[in-house]
Amino acid sequence: MASLTFHGAAREVTGSCHLLECEGVQVLLDCGLFQGPPDVERQNERPFPFAPQALAAVVLSHAHLDHSGLLPKLVREGFRGPIFVTAPTRDLLEILLADAAHLEARDAEWENRKRERAGRKPRPPLYTVADVAPTLARTVSKAYGERFAVAAGVEACFRDAGHILGSSIVELWVHTPKGVRHVVFSGDLGNRSTPMLRDPELIRGADVLLLESTYGDHDHRSMQETLAEFGQILDAAAASGGNVVIPSFAIGRAQEIMYRLGELFQAGRLRQQRVFLDSPMAIKATEVYEKYVQLFDTDSRHALRRNGGDAQGFLPVLQYTHTPEESMAINRIAGGAIIIAGSGMCSGGRVRHHLKWNLWRAAAHIVIVGFQAQGTPGRKLVDGARKLRLLGEDIAVKASVHTLGGFSAHAGQTALVDWAGKFRKPQPRVYLVHGEPEAMRTLKSRLKAVHGFEAQIPAPGQVIRL
Repeated sequence: MASLTFHGAAREVTGSCHLLECEGVQVLLDCGLFQGPPDVERQNERPFPFAPQALAAVVLSHAHLDHSGLLPKLVREGFRGPIFVTAPTRDLLEILLADAAHLEARDAEWENRKRERAGRKPRPPLYTVADVAPTLARTVSKAYGERFAVAAGVEACFRDAGHILGSSIVELWVHTPKGVRHVVFSGDLGNRSTPMLRDPELIRGADVLLLESTYGDHDHRSMQETLAEFGQILDAAAASGGNVVIPSFAIGRAQEIMYRLGELFQAGRLRQQRVFLDSPMAIKATEVYEKYVQLFDTDSRHALRRNGGDAQGFLPVLQYTHTPEESMAINRIAGGAIIIAGSGMCSGGRVRHHLKWNLWRAAAHIVIVGFQAQGTPGRKLVDGARKLRLLGEDIAVKASVHTLGGFSAHAGQTALVDWAGKFRKPQPRVYLVHGEPEAMRTLKSRLKAVHGFEAQIPAPGQVIRL
């Protein structure tokens, strides 16, 4: 019997992890961190619901930690098979997993100090920096469009998902005693308006479709309207003399924001003369993006190559801040700067310091450009919080807070429905993953109304037969 078990991103956004089993062979699709408030993140400490040493392989859709962040734990606990990725994903993993390991070690150390004072047993970290190199050593890079053997009876092919650099839709062919079953895992589908990246590839047929539903309940604002509002915000900040703080995910979003600022600069419409990328991870990720310019869409590739081929050539007022000292120096700037810093949900990283120094300033502008999970500081800002607790202080929110959903790296509802509608009859069995329950229910209804799909919303741990 061939089956698929939903071990993560089932009725929630993060923790992507799906186990494929066929004739004794086990293959894992993604192995992601659960991210969000403490009760969600505690799921990362649970034992895997399968034996890591029994897995034949892992097929990874892309590098974001909610899809990849438990791979070092998997290897640490006995996994010895290949991890199939695209080449850009492998390069981005090197950055992301090292950073995650450092953060995990730091958080465990802080928590264990509290535990020791309370007379409780220490909590070991999920993994350490020493676990990252053995994990990366297991990666095997495959090109888009290359069909390859994953394990006995299982083949796969990566298709461009247009979400972040190297992101993939995963096609699988599972050879069962009753014939070949064609399974498609959407991974995270990109927003078709995203610059640099190509649009998600279309796939025409499948028996089973796992479809992401992060924004299954609404569409993003059009890119034209988003860019117009972005320009207005920057102009208002320049007129008021305030800073612009943009909490940004280090991979994908930071590069897009810099590209859009570069477009404004090239058009002579950017009034700010100081733009800071204050994220060592985002700086490293930008270097990876520039390594794979050949994978960009045509317009972005040509625009960059006409201006030096890199972000600083395209946006000459851009400054990279590598060290903590350089980051702290930005806090002495009261206005006139654009500060792009992580983390994207304001739950960690250098952006907390910039928010601490700018949230209480009426002339400042905070621009939210990505998904904000429930319980995160970023979500509280989006929901209109009047105060935000940061670094041990309650900070008054007097700055203007803007939410620009059009910058999302995820497809909106209409794009998801359109992409799914390209599958020919007979229609695939559709399972919605990677979304909050309300978004899933709304997308389920929309797929039924438009295409007649009877989509299902699997529960955590649910097993389906292929």
